[in-house]
Amino acid sequence: MAATDDWTLRPPYTPASDRDSFTVQLSASCHCGRVQYHLDADAPLDSKFCHCRGCQIIHVGASFQHAAIFSKASVAFTKESINNISFYSSSTRDNAYSLPCKLRCSFCGTLILDEGRNMVLLFPSLIRFDSPEARSKFQVNHHIFYGQRVVDIPDGKPKWEGLDHKSRRLDEP
Repeated sequence: MAATDDWTLRPPYTPASDRDSFTVQLSASCHCGRVQYHLDADAPLDSKFCHCRGCQIIHVGASFQHAAIFSKASVAFTKESINNISFYSSSTRDNAYSLPCKLRCSFCGTLILDEGRNMVLLFPSLIRFDSPEARSKFQVNHHIFYGQRVVDIPDGKPKWEGLDHKSRRLDEP
């Protein structure tokens, strides 16, 4: 997608109030609150730990990241948030809007989500869960890029060398 496309007119950037049908079920924000979004779903399509080297570096030295996958249409940023979002493309190493890209708050630096061509990978730690039951819907299903892991996680979850179901499944450490 060219950087000249008006990304603000498409989900997840169109606010919930500007959509025909969007029921807020969960909300999330960055550390300072300048970037906020809502979810029109109470559970992700998938939930995984990513151990790829890129996530380890970009997520400030974390050994892995927890990613929950949603369709773009299930996510809506607030109008006020749009001016506080900055982009980074790890494939081009540029800070312009170019899919796939990573979003962060321009003010506090919190990583918000990764936007792909059809889906977003968001970080459940930013969501304000109102109950243990709501949080339980985000339990991790498997690990990806486990071949690049920094630490072993013997949790009994499936572990994939690369992408799930597209790479070799690894044995539990």
